[in-house]
Amino acid sequence: MTTKKIFVILENNPEVMNALAAKLGLSPDLAFYDVWSLDEPSLLAHIPRPAHALLVIVPLTDAWNQEREREDVADYSYYYDKEGDGSGSEHKQPPPVIWFKQTIGEACGSIGMLHCAINGAAAQFIVPSSALDKIRTDALPLAMDDRAQMLYDSQPFEDAHASVAAMGDTVAPPVGVNGVHTGQHFIAFVKGDDGHLWELEGSRRGPIDRGQLAEDEDVLSPRALELGLKRIIKLDQDAGSKDLRFSCTALAPRGES
Repeated sequence: MTTKKIFVILENNPEVMNALAAKLGLSPDLAFYDVWSLDEPSLLAHIPRPAHALLVIVPLTDAWNQEREREDVADYSYYYDKEGDGSGSEHKQPPPVIWFKQTIGEACGSIGMLHCAINGAAAQFIVPSSALDKIRTDALPLAMDDRAQMLYDSQPFEDAHASVAAMGDTVAPPVGVNGVHTGQHFIAFVKGDDGHLWELEGSRRGPIDRGQLAEDEDVLSPRALELGLKRIIKLDQDAGSKDLRFSCTALAPRGES
């Protein structure tokens, strides 16, 4: 990731993500909501269920970074045919989730939103012939690097990101070396069509299967949280930290106004 396209980093809040989703072509029948608690039912009651995806921004702590380095030794090439021609030479079935390798600096928030919107049950709410529909359709047959290049070259994706870049309540943090902001990472946790919880982050080596969920479990269910976000929190707590700050939004059905 040297000289490249660099976006303005987005704030993880419902106003921003709902505007981005609408601009790209996600139905207004879905919406992002603030997640105020991972444990207290009364603080989760405002989120209609099932929740299809979580979008989380988490600081890159030493403990989490060490785990990422251990995991990323693994080979994720199973999810992409080696020929890159869509022939399915490496798998008989389509990949269980669509994942984008991030090659655009500071696009982690918009790629995270994309991962939430085009996977699992949320994909049923994509507006036909929209930019989101085209991105998803074009991505399906492509190998990893070609898929990343397709998104890099997508003007509708860039325009949608730019249209919401000034929204939010805080000033965007400064860009790091070569456009890489190392302090915070956006992660999408989605329940795939295979019923598994998938962790999707563009700076990893691929999509990560965190385990099977029951049919009646969504991404805010206790098991999904233990397999996903709470696992990261526990890593940091076990390393001696008592203050892991994060922001979390959930993609779910839009409730009545």
